[in-house]
Amino acid sequence: MRTILTTLHSKFIHNSLALPCLAAYCGDECGELLIREFTVHEPRESILSLLLAEAPDVIAFSVYIWNRRATLDLVDALAVARPELNIVLGGPEVSFDDDELFVRHPGLTALIRGEGEEPLRSLLLAWYQQQQPGVIPRTVLRKEKELISGPNSPPLADLDRIPSPFQAGLTDLERGFVYYETSRGCPFHCSFCLSARDNQMRTYSMTRIYADLLFLMQNKIPKVKLVDRTFNFDASRARDIFRFILEHNQSTHFHFEIAAHLLDEATLKLLDTVPENTFQFEIGVQSTLESTLDTIGRRVNLTKLEENVRHLRKSGRINLHLDLVAGLPGDDYDSFLASIDRVAALAPHHLQIEPVKLLPGSPLRDQAAALQIRHDPNPPYTVLASRELSFAELQQLQEISRLIDLTYNSGCFQAFLKELCAATDSLATGLAWLAREWRKRDLFRFPLSRQAIFEHLFDIIQEREKDLSHVRLVESLACDYARCERIVTNRIPVFFDTGLTSAEQQWVQTTVQDKTAEIKGMGIKLQYFATIFTTMHSSAQRTVYLFCYLTAAGQKMRVEEYHYSKGVAC
Repeated sequence: MRTILTTLHSKFIHNSLALPCLAAYCGDECGELLIREFTVHEPRESILSLLLAEAPDVIAFSVYIWNRRATLDLVDALAVARPELNIVLGGPEVSFDDDELFVRHPGLTALIRGEGEEPLRSLLLAWYQQQQPGVIPRTVLRKEKELISGPNSPPLADLDRIPSPFQAGLTDLERGFVYYETSRGCPFHCSFCLSARDNQMRTYSMTRIYADLLFLMQNKIPKVKLVDRTFNFDASRARDIFRFILEHNQSTHFHFEIAAHLLDEATLKLLDTVPENTFQFEIGVQSTLESTLDTIGRRVNLTKLEENVRHLRKSGRINLHLDLVAGLPGDDYDSFLASIDRVAALAPHHLQIEPVKLLPGSPLRDQAAALQIRHDPNPPYTVLASRELSFAELQQLQEISRLIDLTYNSGCFQAFLKELCAATDSLATGLAWLAREWRKRDLFRFPLSRQAIFEHLFDIIQEREKDLSHVRLVESLACDYARCERIVTNRIPVFFDTGLTSAEQQWVQTTVQDKTAEIKGMGIKLQYFATIFTTMHSSAQRTVYLFCYLTAAGQKMRVEEYHYSKGVAC
């Protein structure tokens, strides 16, 4: 018997952790197992052809919010092309479907709810042994015109019973990064998350974790993204794993989802020793409104969270990714803008804003009517309106989120955003203003180059009152541009003042000659650009800014900056 375990990713670089774990647990006793991974962007006819070309007896799909529709379309096509094929669905996106799914998709053979290792093995083993499967826990099985539903059962308690998919060679290590888990379950009960249904924490043994991590580090995997829902739920355990990585790591970058308020002094002290660009922490703040956090069942000490994030940011060793969720109960437009300002004040490297999704099976979905939350009935089940937020206000927040991605998260607009905050009283207020102007110009519809973003921002600024704040906005925008884009002399944007005096031109030539002599023979190409700013320098007076662009084969462009005012370099 041949079984294909498959899924459709949102991007080609993604790879599955679920499928290798399923294959490892089923082992050799369930017949031949093949793992085949596709993307939602591939033509259905192509995927259909590739799957059927392997002459499978069973195809098992791992279904997620991003691939549900495409997967169900494939199920229907496969059932018509090969009526005798056994088709199995599992994964979080179908774990809470009812019998109606079988009615809508007559080719579906079985549905597995929750973690799939034990149910799938039982199902495949019976078919491989040419037996009729019995009643399997957490499984709905079609037998002719009858549906047989198994009882609920607790998830796998001993995770070490799942053989390592890495050691078994079941995981694709060539895509640049891999997903990895050291635990399942979550100590929190956030009502918008399916983890609220699974608060039974289970972990792999430290022996197993160390063996897997060592394997990945020795194979020099560029990036390992841990999918533990709250990696540091046990501070001592987290420190042990951090120490092991620091002792054995060669070049791998690690991404963790953590609860910042759970970081204790011992952990913070250890994290102060992490080499730069080795760890990234994703921290779900969700909301800074205490009443909203209480309503969704998220018990967080916000003061401690902020204190610990400031400590990590000051240390400067760990990349920090902070998340906010729009549309949660009790959170209105103004309170969410306040959350943006409060989180941005922590200076994360990346600030993400997403609308809440009312996932099937989540407590918040069950409470939606009582809380007056309306959502899209189709994946990804995005909130469309709530008691506190209209559809229009939610769209405005999504537009602010888009601008944050274009500006704050790009890292190319630091000076401009600082001045925007000063000119409009807060970052969120400034972004809301920009979002309105962006919408007026219909700029959200199409992708924009970085240069085009700068140009559109300049056009918007030009409509403001021409005062000192206007000058500072223009100059900060220009300075940011020069720091991230090499400026060509015959294509200088209009927001630069290049009218240098003779003395200033002489200083530029001398400085460039000195720099050229310094890099001679090093294989580095030097290009430069000089401009005048009147408000950017700490002296707040006319200052020449010289930007030297240094490029070398195989290396990222480096920008060096020199200043000259009143006859002296400064």
